Amino acid sequence: MDLSATTSIVAGVPTVAIDGVVDLGSIAAFRDALLRAVHANSGALVVADLDGVVALDDAGLGMLLGAAAAARQAHGDLEIVCTNKRLRTRLERTRLDQSITVRDTIS
Repeated sequence: MDLSATTSIVAGVPTVAIDGVVDLGSIAAFRDALLRAVHANSGALVVADLDGVVALDDAGLGMLLGAAAAARQAHGDLEIVCTNKRLRTRLERTRLDQSITVRDTIS
């Protein structure tokens, strides 16, 4: 399955909606989409909407942490929207949810 990333404004918040599998084969596209949104919205909150993600490997988790760090360096932040219970459990087990806010909705 391919990865697609769509950037839009949802409820006034720059949002990157990710669909597909985030793994070593798609990590470059994932990184580019997140960092492009972070840099285009310096000083603002950017949301990564992971509801369309089928699988997220360790490289994807690391990229989320890297994008959050880049956002914070630019005086903004990165948050995650995720309602998928399986993926949300993975974010909790890896304690990524302690470094990046994970929400059910954008608003």
